[in-house]
Parts: sequence; C-alpha cells; structure tokens
Amino acid sequence: MGTAAAETGRTITTRIPARLDRLPWSRWHWTIVIGLGTVWILDGLEVTVVGNIAARLSEPGSGLAISSGQVTGLAAALYVAGACLGALFWGRLTDRYGRKNLFMITLAVYLAATALTAVSFQSWWFFAFRFLTGFGIGGEYAAINSAIDELIPAQYRGRVDLIINGSFWVGAVGGSLLSIVALNTHLLAANVGWRLTFALGVVLGLVILLVRRNVPESPRWLLIHGREQEAEEIVTSIERRIEAEKDEPLAEPRGELEIHQRRGVTFLEIARTVFSTYRRRAVLGFSLFIGQAFLYNAITFGFGAILTKFFNVPADHTGYYFAVIAIGNFCGPLLLGKLFDTVGRRVMISSTYLLSGILLFGTAFLFDRGSLSATTLTACWCAVLFFASAGASSAYLTVSEIFPMETRAMSIAFFYALGTAAGGISGPLLFADLTSTGKVGDTVLAFQIGASLMCAAGLVAAALAVRAERRSLEDVARPLTAAAGRAKAAAKGERGRKGSPGSPGSPGTPGSPGSRTATA
Repeated sequence: MGTAAAETGRTITTRIPARLDRLPWSRWHWTIVIGLGTVWILDGLEVTVVGNIAARLSEPGSGLAISSGQVTGLAAALYVAGACLGALFWGRLTDRYGRKNLFMITLAVYLAATALTAVSFQSWWFFAFRFLTGFGIGGEYAAINSAIDELIPAQYRGRVDLIINGSFWVGAVGGSLLSIVALNTHLLAANVGWRLTFALGVVLGLVILLVRRNVPESPRWLLIHGREQEAEEIVTSIERRIEAEKDEPLAEPRGELEIHQRRGVTFLEIARTVFSTYRRRAVLGFSLFIGQAFLYNAITFGFGAILTKFFNVPADHTGYYFAVIAIGNFCGPLLLGKLFDTVGRRVMISSTYLLSGILLFGTAFLFDRGSLSATTLTACWCAVLFFASAGASSAYLTVSEIFPMETRAMSIAFFYALGTAAGGISGPLLFADLTSTGKVGDTVLAFQIGASLMCAAGLVAAALAVRAERRSLEDVARPLTAAAGRAKAAAKGERGRKGSPGSPGSPGTPGSPGSRTATA
C-alpha cells in the first residue's frame, strides 16, 4: 500500500479539477462506471439471495442448524454491523492512502468472506462470515463513492452517482431469479443450491476485480498529497483519449485552485469540519441515512417472510415477487437521476423521500384493512421503492459532495455507519420480531415507522439540502488544503452573502463559467 507524501509546505495552483469537470461524456467514463459501479450489482445479488433463502436454510437438510428469523434478523444485523465498522475502518484509510488502493483491497476482502460463507457448515461460521462480508462492503461504500464523484464531471455527477448506487437492484433482480433455481430441490439438493449462489457471486466479483485494475487513482486526491505530477499525467492521458474519441479539441477549462499540500487531516479536524463548520449539512446527512437505512434494512430484509406468512406464498416462489420490486427500485434512479442535475438536489431529494413515505403510509393502511394480496402488496411496494430508491441513492451522493475533499471518504463512512447503525442494525432485529408474531398490526407498525422516518428526512432535506447540481466539488465544499489566504478571503465573501446555496466554504466555482480562484 502506497504511503501518502509527508507535508511538503508547498503551495501550488492547479486547474486539474476544472479540467476534469469540463470533460464531455466518453468511453473512458463508461470504464469508470463499469469498473467501480458494478460491485453494487454483486452486492444486490448476494443480499437478495440471503433474504430469499431464509426459509430454505431453516428447513431440515439445508446443512445449517438455523432458523428463518436468525437469517433475516441476526445474520442481517451482523452484516450491517460489519458494514458500519468496515466503513469507518476503511474510510479513514481511503482518505489517507488513496481511493484506488482501498477499492482494490475492500473488494478482495468482500470476495474472500463471500467464498467462506458458501462453505459454512455451522451456524456460527455463517454468522461470522456474514459479518466479514459486510466489513468489506462497508469499505466499498466509502472508497467507491468518493472515487466516482471525484472522477465524473460536475454536470453528470448526480445522475451517475444515483444510477450506480441504484444498480444494487439490478443484482437484486438477478438474485431473486437465481434463488428460484437455487431453492428448487428438484434441480439442486437443499444443502447445495444456496452455496452455489454465493460461489457465483465470487466468480462475478473476480471479473469486476480484473476490470477495476484499469481505473486510475483520483487526481484530486493525488494533488493534495504532494503528487501533482502523477495527477497531471493521469488527466493529460484522459484528455488525449477523449480528444481522439471526439476528434475535436476540448473546451478550455475555467478556474484555478490554490492548495497547500500536506500529509492528511486529523480526526479532530474532521470532527470540527463536520460538527462545527458544516453542522447543518451534518443534520441533513444523518436524517437521510437514518430514513433510508430503516426502510430498506428493516423492511425489505423481511419481504419474503411477509409473503410466506401472510399470503402463503411458497418459499421457492418469493423470488418472483422480489424481482418485480427490485425492477421498480432500479427504475427510480434510472428515470429520475437526470432530474437531480437539472431540477436540482433540494427539490428532488425532499420530494423522493416525502413521496415514498406517503405511499408507504397508504400501503400500511391497505395492509391493515386486509385489502391486499401478494400481488397488490408487491405493486404497492414497487410504487414506494421507485421513489425511495432514488432518495436513498441521493443520500450517498449528498454526503460525498457536501464535505471537503480531504474528509470525503471518512464523511461517507461516518454518516453511513451512524445512520445505518440506527436503522440497519435495530431495524432487522425489530422487524424480524414484528413479522414473526403473525399479527397484522405488528407489521403495519413497522411500515408506519419506516414511513415516518422517510417523511421526516424529506422535510429536513427541503430545509437544508445543498444546491450542488452542476457545481464543482471544490465549489460545494472548499478543500481544507486550500491556501490559508484564499480560505480567509472566501470565508469573508461567504459572510457577505449569507444564505447562498453553497455556504459555508464556497469560493469561486472552478470549472464553471466566469469564476476563477485568485492565485498568490
């Protein structure tokens, strides 16, 4: 693992962020999307398979002495707990040692743990490696989202980030259909089918690992760690490839950034940045993550159990229903993603959270009245999750772009861990207890709690969301390594325009028309 350069004491002026932001969409950007984003497909496949095989694992002959409630409750909570701890552990290393080093390592950890899950012959083994699988995926969230946002041009950042995070549900569709085959005992033995699904995930992950080798380190990260020559070489290479593809010269970049290179930032600086300088943004991040984490981790983990318990759907048929709601989930970010870059972050984030919460209240009402069948419940969930998925994906986008460059991966990790711990660990445990009673009222209560949290997060977003659409990351949140004199000047300017969309910490807009950070 490479070591970040020691503090150089040098102040440099660079146009690299502006050069990255002015790039037109190209085949190179598709390489980034495929290399980094496809891991969520793998994650979606595995998580969905685990939810759908819960009933089969609890049956005699599965090879594990485990109950359905333990799979959807304890195992799910351990997976999320591992993801929370992994996000914090790997997130700090990602900011310190680089995006590429860590998104290679975390994927390797994830694949190793998944492979060992496939050969579980004791329940404690299954639980332990569900935790370690989550530990690896938590690091992926921090490393991948920070790298994507730093490599994708500002005008496309919102839709690309949403679609990549939403691609989890492409994997969920595959996992649902795969579970139909895996749970069919006429094709595969009860103690073999579920193991093969995990093994397939390992194979797909190895393919992703090979593609990912071609993704470069973030030039923005290299700049602040005294490695501007490497950053220059990477960006120049990208520009040449895109000029050759488009067969025309690129537009002239606008704006410069002056930074003081140093080794890194301390935890104290991170805490001060998040809880003092950007306290309103911190409230926003917590609200978005808690709302979406409870909705997804608490309710969708138990969707298969609801179908089997309340509607007598056979265990090997739940995959059909889950495939349908997974499609609805992916369509949300796919169809609404562009609006986050055009209509804007504040309107779209708040509306997707509020609409999903309101629709979930409606679903709870109909479920309580006994007006739903397995088919109509699935249709209601499609409508809820169409909006909820876009909102949940925007939570990752939000915390990635509204905090300074030096704290980006750690900020993603921090909000993911705390928000998910609140909704993702307690949620599956609580929901497993509620659905296991077989009482309609208990399941309705779970729906209502999830709906309330989503609506509350939507109201917070309406008040606090940052208008980051089509703006450079350095404009949305000025780097901590920005030269001191420029930082003071920017702070003075912010006080003069209190309430501006990018406050606090918004200097000129590198990469946007008419802006230029002054140089020493």
